[in-house]
Amino acid sequence: MPTRQMKESLEKHLVIKPHLQNSMNQPQKLPKTAQNGKGPPAQEPPNARVHDQTSPPSKNRGRRRRRGGRKSDQGEVFMPPSSRPCTGEHKPVAGAVEADLPNGSVENGAKSCDVEMGFPSSSKCLGFAPRPGFGHLGTKCVVKANHFFTELPNKDLSQYDVTITPEVASKTVNRAIMAELVKLYKESDLGKRLPAYDGRKSLYTAGELPFARKEFNIKLVDEDDGTNGPKRERHYKVVIKFVARANMHHLGQFLAGKRVDGPQEALQILDIVLRELSTKRYCPVGRSFVSPDIRKPQRLGEGLESWCGFYQSIRPTQMGLSLNIDMACAAFIEALPVIEFVAQLLGKDVISRPLSDSDRVKIKKALRGVKVEVTHRGNVRRKYRVSGLTSQPTRELAFPVDDNSTMKSVVEYFKEMYGFTIQHTHLPCLQVGNQKKANYLPMEACKIVEGQRYTKRLNEKQITALLKVTCQRPRDREHDILQTVQQNAYDQDPYAKEFGIKISEKLASVEARVLPAPWLKYHETGKEKDCLPQIGQWNMMNKKMINGMTVSRWACINFSRSVQESIARGFCNELAQMCQVSGMEFNPEPVIPIYAAKPEQVEKALKHVYHASMNKLKGKELELLLAILPDNNGSLYGDIKRICETDLGLISQCCLTKHVFKISKQYLANVSLKINVKMGGRNTVLLDAISCRIPLVSDIPTIIFGADVTHPENGEDSSPSIAAVVASQDWPEVTKYAGLVCAQAHRQELIQDLYKTWHDPVRGTVSGGMIRDLLVSFRKATGQKPLRIIFYRDGVSEGQFYQVLLYELDAIRKACASLEPNYQPPVTFIVVQKRHHTRLFANNHRDRSSTDKSGNILPGTVVDSKICHPTEFDFYLCSHAGIQGTSRPAHYHVLWDENNFTADGIQSLTNNLCYTYARCTRSVSVVPPAYYAHLAAFRARFYMEPDMQENGSQVGGKSTRANGESGVRPLPALKENVKRVMFYC
Repeated sequence: MPTRQMKESLEKHLVIKPHLQNSMNQPQKLPKTAQNGKGPPAQEPPNARVHDQTSPPSKNRGRRRRRGGRKSDQGEVFMPPSSRPCTGEHKPVAGAVEADLPNGSVENGAKSCDVEMGFPSSSKCLGFAPRPGFGHLGTKCVVKANHFFTELPNKDLSQYDVTITPEVASKTVNRAIMAELVKLYKESDLGKRLPAYDGRKSLYTAGELPFARKEFNIKLVDEDDGTNGPKRERHYKVVIKFVARANMHHLGQFLAGKRVDGPQEALQILDIVLRELSTKRYCPVGRSFVSPDIRKPQRLGEGLESWCGFYQSIRPTQMGLSLNIDMACAAFIEALPVIEFVAQLLGKDVISRPLSDSDRVKIKKALRGVKVEVTHRGNVRRKYRVSGLTSQPTRELAFPVDDNSTMKSVVEYFKEMYGFTIQHTHLPCLQVGNQKKANYLPMEACKIVEGQRYTKRLNEKQITALLKVTCQRPRDREHDILQTVQQNAYDQDPYAKEFGIKISEKLASVEARVLPAPWLKYHETGKEKDCLPQIGQWNMMNKKMINGMTVSRWACINFSRSVQESIARGFCNELAQMCQVSGMEFNPEPVIPIYAAKPEQVEKALKHVYHASMNKLKGKELELLLAILPDNNGSLYGDIKRICETDLGLISQCCLTKHVFKISKQYLANVSLKINVKMGGRNTVLLDAISCRIPLVSDIPTIIFGADVTHPENGEDSSPSIAAVVASQDWPEVTKYAGLVCAQAHRQELIQDLYKTWHDPVRGTVSGGMIRDLLVSFRKATGQKPLRIIFYRDGVSEGQFYQVLLYELDAIRKACASLEPNYQPPVTFIVVQKRHHTRLFANNHRDRSSTDKSGNILPGTVVDSKICHPTEFDFYLCSHAGIQGTSRPAHYHVLWDENNFTADGIQSLTNNLCYTYARCTRSVSVVPPAYYAHLAAFRARFYMEPDMQENGSQVGGKSTRANGESGVRPLPALKENVKRVMFYC
């Protein structure tokens, strides 16, 4: 238990503001005891324990305690809002009422709970925003979803703990042990029960077993051992012990909307039961099952192939339990003879040609950790895991065969021992086993074991090949999903039968609505002053950017050897003209002549152009750098962005050689859009924003944040994660964003730098962090302080919802409180998810009025019923038109809502914002602030020094207390003029 002082300090943040009414309609009356509203508590300590609470709320909930807000440490007190056309006749909502609740109870609407340590840490304690009702806006239609209704079993489910001795790390071996146990004892000791097993520690049954605890002895015979003599045997002791019963009544109440907390244990059991048969039939990959038998594997190049299959997950929805089925695909190492694999990997004949040092490195990296089986011993197919590659060819390898250090060559050994003549002695041997006792295996005597998933990063060609396999038109995907359900034959599944689970074979039919596209405003001097997009797209013909910027001082650097100076000059002229036509003032002449440079001298070239321009301009800043890049440019693009944005303070626009030669009008128009927003301009704004007609945005100054964290690729074990936060810098238009990035601990999802404090020898305790900096930036840009916060958070999985909300909402509250006493604008916190497997299909694929050109559902299609959460505030929105394949709707989950959005309000706002993405004239699939945050986080990967990017091992080193993560080296700081604009576009 924590000390009393620790508990008191934690309780200081246990204050949740009640939901605020829309202040435009009902001005907020604050009592004299209004406080600064510090929000949900800080991150939970590891030993926090939570009691399950189902009792009524405490009677003493209204008790309040005075507490003044903290003054700013740095004197950045926000100014009172100046009068603006959209503010209306109301008082701003700031300093909302806090309620300190007895026994750690937390108030959020009608939900409460008791918390032992003074703050909530589970679903039983902190309730997410309840659904405020269903949306009504838009044209009603019916869509089909890849969800299949699942009947809730009427049997009691029991959970048992499984202990296997000696301990086994492999799930496959564990399953083999339990399969043998069930085979031997099902009819006797197991009381004819057919249990489902998770491969680790838990066993589940429909009804109880005849015992509370029992021990079994199991013998496994190695069938892969092809020797004619006795097979290898392994003996295990298995102890099965009763743990608990799953509360199916609780699950039924949750699905009916009568309880707000879902019994995860019961859902997990049902998920495991329905996965049991597929686990035996196919190869599990995460939550998917793949097999070379489901669809013929396609070669991806360099020794890889695709295995197809299906994704399966059971989900709680408004229609009850739902089985979500989707198509899936994964990359596997092809089961080839090792020599053939190496030939594919290197793309050349390895039998007649010697290997270079770089070839050996590539082979070693590709084969390390891969399982191979020997082929030189007839029926004996022993398996080994590759640990390395010899630096010498096979003909030069020898090893001691006795205590007298008598040496024997590998070639002689294989001939004498197995009668196997090694043909390709110029090739190295595979090393298997550990470094102290490594065994040599000739490449030609080995074959790669089938069924090994490839988990490293795919190259561009492999990604393209995999996308060809996975890219399916909606009609084809729907057909394959239905076929998968029929082939799985859940009605014949012995495990489903045992547990009483019945699954429909029909796609769920769901009511949906198609939200109207918003009117977009362009500049008054254009022929078209406004525009209504058609099926998610429009163009710039006859339109001018609403805020076109001026580019007077620019330069161009050409890194492409195939682009002659005259070609580059012609391209720059065409681009300048397009910028002018689109509404910018763009000087057609560069400051200095176009400079040709070699990619390997990127830093030298950039600094030369920068300084030469500065000298010519006599101290004035270069506003824009155009860079022409080779189509395959390796690290050049990243180097340019890193040097320009963190060293020189330059805004850059890169163009590939293929576009320079082609000079497409559409391409030039898109580049001009990007240049304008990078220079601080706006391409278009929502007409409703100009007219102050957006509910809960136009009434009072509102800031919209987007946040994302990108994690390093698999295998990069020490590279940091990169967090990015962007925030709107204009109001009421909410179109222009500024962004900040930071590095944090490897695979840390919580954004560490949202709010931070540190000690300064002169100023004392200093506050900072990305939220605080962006709030200050908003005030400087608009002359207003934000009185409402909308926070779109990307990249959070369902299992992390509570942790992220607790930590990041608290950081937002602290950042606000550090700026001004009693400054606590109401917050709406929305998680955006794209990595899910819900797909929506047109009810009738032949009806052209209900689909776009690609056969997908229309942009603006929103679903908030039937397949959505039973009680929480979520919805699916397909805001974009499809191009190829099946569109994936974005899933928005409103976790916290102090602004009291209606379903229509947040859905239409989100859909409308998707038409304000600056880089193209199309609506996009994810709300732009979240999209921009993702782009900014991805951009920041380039800021790490090049040697760090190669191996990832050096990303650490110097620690800093400022970002709270010892061992994580901070990213180089962005230059001030870069931070203010949308540099990541």
